[in-house]
Amino acid sequence: MKKFLLVIPVFFILSFAIAQIPTPDDYRKAQSELAAKNYWEAIPLFKQFTDPKEYGNLANYAAFHLAEAALGANQPGQAVTALEPVVTSNWAKSEEAKYLLAVAYFKNQQNLEALRLIKKIRDDKLMSMAENATYENLKQVSVSFMIANLSEFKENSGYGEALKRVLENQTILSATERAAYYELQGKANVGKNAVKDEVLDIVVILPFTNSSRTNLSTIPQNDFVFELYQGLEYGVEQLKQNGTMVNMLTFDSKRDVAHLQSLLTEPAIASADIIIGPIYPDESDVVSSFAETAKIPFVHPLSNLGERFEELRYSYLFRPSVSSIAEGIVEGLRKQNWGKRVAVGYSGSSRDEMLAKMLQDQLAAAGFQMVKYEQINPRNTSEFLQGLGIRGGQSTVSVDQIILLSDDPSIAQPAFSLMESITASIPTLVMDSWLGFNFANYEMLEFPNFYFIGNNTLNFYGEPMQEFRNKFYDKYLNFPSMNAAIGVELVNWIASNMSDTKGFDLRRNLDQKAFQAGDLTWGFNFQGAHNNQYVPVFKLEAGELKPLD
Repeated sequence: MKKFLLVIPVFFILSFAIAQIPTPDDYRKAQSELAAKNYWEAIPLFKQFTDPKEYGNLANYAAFHLAEAALGANQPGQAVTALEPVVTSNWAKSEEAKYLLAVAYFKNQQNLEALRLIKKIRDDKLMSMAENATYENLKQVSVSFMIANLSEFKENSGYGEALKRVLENQTILSATERAAYYELQGKANVGKNAVKDEVLDIVVILPFTNSSRTNLSTIPQNDFVFELYQGLEYGVEQLKQNGTMVNMLTFDSKRDVAHLQSLLTEPAIASADIIIGPIYPDESDVVSSFAETAKIPFVHPLSNLGERFEELRYSYLFRPSVSSIAEGIVEGLRKQNWGKRVAVGYSGSSRDEMLAKMLQDQLAAAGFQMVKYEQINPRNTSEFLQGLGIRGGQSTVSVDQIILLSDDPSIAQPAFSLMESITASIPTLVMDSWLGFNFANYEMLEFPNFYFIGNNTLNFYGEPMQEFRNKFYDKYLNFPSMNAAIGVELVNWIASNMSDTKGFDLRRNLDQKAFQAGDLTWGFNFQGAHNNQYVPVFKLEAGELKPLD
């Protein structure tokens, strides 16, 4: 935004030729005083010619120059009083009068009046000047005023630039302020991505470093961010080898929202076909707001928390949302007909607390009876199960099925150990992450009573997985982690729904079919949704994972 110095444009004096002849001597003297910047002397001289009944069209010009003199003397109130009666008159310089009155309004702290008047200016040159004046006068006003009035004045480019300036001076931005900032940032990028080539451009934004981990070399190879990135990188390499035209650029968010905000001004991000990451809620909110206005799909790779994305257009969860998981569990229990009595134990994580509450409501609506509903931790998990009658000796189990919501191995271990020691046969639903715990050998249980809730579950025994494991080992000399496999599958999913042949409209392509088979996972259903709605419940049969009928 070109800065505008609020100097009263005396050149207007020269451009206002008065058709009335002769011009009164005092009026000529007033013009001379104004040109010499003797504003206090000019004011009373112009004021005597502002009666339209006596002076006709000359009164309009006198009011205009009176306003110029008043502004020069830092008397914006007098300028407003002089111009308001003539700004709506039909005369040759009415557009200039609107501009000058808008400046007077700004100077008189009447910002709304100024902004609404500017919207009425039709002359392009004067509108450009008015937008510059908007920036100069609003760049230090309160953020609350700017946010509250953005929708009304967003077409004024000076308003947008002033708001960006105000927001950039804030040390902390609220969710609403971040959304406004990235709405403006997105508008700045509109058109930059208009010409598309046939290359799939993927941008990855992940928190590789932070305040305690200051460079990439300090990231341990078992860090989930490193594992996920390794999978993404491997997936892109495989696509290239198979002839897919794909490019991936990676950025470090540094767990710093201010740094992330500056990243989003990068032209490479503005021209991306899709953005993967970041991970943490504050960062993903920033990128989601940016993506919605820039119209670039953004995919959160790991989280289940994104119900708000269903109200958006360009933001997605790669995994199922909490709502989809709850629906999958209820549907699975309904089909098995194990009984109506249910117990739910849940960890203190945000996802598990939210999922437990949603299950409580949905199970009741489906006719199930909630026998026990309790938060569990590593110390009380065994007591929770024993309280349901799962213990040694002659006892009666008081439920027909148990749901344990946790990805924490320190919660899973006492639960598995108890089930193993007393050979309980009660159906127990757990998250599919339990399949990766090295202490759990489900094949050794007398009763196959553990069932696994799908969460982009890997198809461990499928031929593509075996081929992937072998190739990954040949490259890295170690087998892939679950996060690495998810990274590869995310790239595969993107490439199967965005290409030069199918087009790059992710939403349209996802809606074309309800179910899509996965390469390394059991599949996806994004039809009409912004998360994976395919949430089967799995059983282990002869050592293989299979969805329940």
